[in-house]
Amino acid sequence: MTQPTNVVIHFKSIDIDEAVREHLEARCEHLIAEFPEATHYELTLEDGANSVDAHCHVTGKNTRAAAHIAGADTPRQAGDQVLDKLERELRKNHDKRIFAPRRKAQKNQPKRMS
Repeated sequence: MTQPTNVVIHFKSIDIDEAVREHLEARCEHLIAEFPEATHYELTLEDGANSVDAHCHVTGKNTRAAAHIAGADTPRQAGDQVLDKLERELRKNHDKRIFAPRRKAQKNQPKRMS
């Protein structure tokens, strides 16, 4: 039985915007569908010096990834940028875990004699 995936979005020192929250949750749902091994997404948006900073951490079975973006103009832009970066990180980890054993198995196969 699989556990449901948790998505937690925090707003620190900025006003809570439900439209931004819904947009970021939809983006996380897309990542959940693509990377089912991740079980917990935590996204934090906070007010920086004249900009918005975003941090995201993902954990799950054999998966840990983190991303940080500083200097975005709006919370939605910061959230989108950090989720794009996180998706690249998850893709890299996923491909490494899936394709490295396949490449190793192909490398160790004996050559055929004609």
